[in-house]
Amino acid sequence: MSSTKTLSAPRYRWPGGVRTGLWFVLVALICLPFADLEVSSLDPWTDLGRLLQGFISPSLMDSTLVVEALLATLAFAFAGVALAVVCGFLLSLAFHNTFVRATCALMRSIHELFWALIFLQFFGLHPLTGLLAIAVPYAGVFARMYAEILDQAPKQPTDALPAGSGFLSALLFTRLPQAWPHLVSYTSYRLECGIRSSAILGFVGLPTLGYYLESSFSQGYYPEVAALMILFYLLIATKKFWLRRWTLPLFLLGAPFFMGSGMPIIWGNVGRFFSQDIIPAPLRSDDATLHSLGEWAGTIFIDQALPGIWNTLLLSQIALVVTGLCALLLFPLISRHCFGPAGRFPGHILLVVARSTPEYLLAYILLQLLGPSMLPAVIALAIHNGALIGYLTGRNSNEIQLRADAPGRRVDRYFYELLPRSYPAFLSFMLYRWEVIMRETAILGILGIQTIGFYVDSAIQEIRFDVALLLILIAAMMNILVDLLSRRIQQRF
Repeated sequence: MSSTKTLSAPRYRWPGGVRTGLWFVLVALICLPFADLEVSSLDPWTDLGRLLQGFISPSLMDSTLVVEALLATLAFAFAGVALAVVCGFLLSLAFHNTFVRATCALMRSIHELFWALIFLQFFGLHPLTGLLAIAVPYAGVFARMYAEILDQAPKQPTDALPAGSGFLSALLFTRLPQAWPHLVSYTSYRLECGIRSSAILGFVGLPTLGYYLESSFSQGYYPEVAALMILFYLLIATKKFWLRRWTLPLFLLGAPFFMGSGMPIIWGNVGRFFSQDIIPAPLRSDDATLHSLGEWAGTIFIDQALPGIWNTLLLSQIALVVTGLCALLLFPLISRHCFGPAGRFPGHILLVVARSTPEYLLAYILLQLLGPSMLPAVIALAIHNGALIGYLTGRNSNEIQLRADAPGRRVDRYFYELLPRSYPAFLSFMLYRWEVIMRETAILGILGIQTIGFYVDSAIQEIRFDVALLLILIAAMMNILVDLLSRRIQQRF
């Protein structure tokens, strides 16, 4: 009696990275019905046409004000990043300590504009507000990245040191020289980010480019808006020409003189802020109890934090997927496997302009054109982050050596050669930017989009700093959790 065995075909399993991407797409599709993505402006095309016409015929305002704004933008960026580099490097040496790691995570998870709003309450419109608004979160970023770069330095030179060599000797003579090129490269990148952060500090009243951009846009002076934005693009695009080793000390030494004097600091306000303003309201009374504190926190969480968290998650997940789609469409524009040097030049220009425009500024402009909804925020986040990830993915694709049987047609080469081989790097970049997109989504609430930043700004306007601080801490916890989740996903795939 013979028996037959039925052989079943092996079930196909998607690669881990592809499954991860599909899960993100599915979550975004589920979020779509709950998001407000309507165009509520009566005539957005007319306003857009006026803005484009402004770019055709830009017009500068008072040249003295423009020069002062440019110098102030650079001054806050250089001073803030320089202070962050020093503090971040010192923190990186102790980054293995759990408390230091947690402190740095909290510092970098709060957006620069949130820090500016905090410092504004007790320093006022003083240069210290802008300086610390950049330095504090950037110090947390530098601490983490410097620690990772130093840890990746080869250990063999350290092992070859004479017996008894201390930590400082090992750092100065082995780890630091090997890691130096990477430290310089990353610091240069963060300086460019610092210039963008410095520009948007003008939206809280500091005398940088953002202050005059908001003023001109609110008055409908589109030629002035266009001229200021073109100047900002040129400032970023020409950084490699004006930022040299011999000019760097000049910028650092001159920065304190171009940040402006601002209003004098009233130190009594500083003391009151820490001793009264940020103390939860129930604890300021003589009959304070844990029950009253719990009721206060519960009311804030239900009425403000939960709606803010919900809208922040909705917006960030949709923006993340749209960002990915933009990046996948944009990276071939600068890939040598798709275009020649002349063909890649327009792509480079497009990506420089898109990634140089801060999301906050883009969202502000689009809100004026399209009306208040989540749509301007999605577009702004996707343009900036999609251009940045597209640029990084395009650079990565340029290092790929095509197979001998690679398709000749560009479309086939993209789908069957470049996209599969660039996808792992692309997904890593996306997971890294996930936390950044979450931070930006929260801060866009200041513009009126009802993310958690909307409730923070409302609490500050009502002089309820205890409520604002609680909401800022909740936003920071969200960013920390997303960062931990993205790291876990990267480790799995």
